Amino acid sequence: MKVFMKFFLMFFIIFSFNIFSQELSKGMKAPDFTLQDENGKKVTLSKVYKKSPVVIFFYPRAMTSGCTKQACGIRDNFSEFEKNNIRVFGISTDSTNKLKEFVKKENLNFPLLSDVDKKVSENYGVLRESGMAKRVTFIIDKKGIVSEIIEVKDIDNHAELVLRLAKELK
Repeated sequence: MKVFMKFFLMFFIIFSFNIFSQELSKGMKAPDFTLQDENGKKVTLSKVYKKSPVVIFFYPRAMTSGCTKQACGIRDNFSEFEKNNIRVFGISTDSTNKLKEFVKKENLNFPLLSDVDKKVSENYGVLRESGMAKRVTFIIDKKGIVSEIIEVKDIDNHAELVLRLAKELK
């Protein structure tokens, strides 16, 4: 009987954990959030996606080589995102001051959002044990549904890939 109870308890714990910690995947509703951009302006996801598809790219840390390359790729293609009415936001766990410095230094032409309390990164399943976000991009349609999740492997071609996939939602 004790063996059965241990087995049952272990099964219940594992099953419960899987129900309550479902990983975000394609086809799911994107977790809503309100974050401040580099200028302190609040951005609420659900108010943005009703008007256009949204690209959210998480990145580890402002002003590091990989993050700079990723952000500058978006910057250099931003006119195409705008032309296709696609909103783009970068999110990191950096402070708004750090993001403001990053935007100025790299002449970024889209908002960067500060997730200093790390809740959004956690809700999207991209928070590392180090407290920084993984390099993952989400494309969200006009209904707030996650249409693509891209683990960024090729920074050089990331902006073009994201633009192509987001344009398919129009």
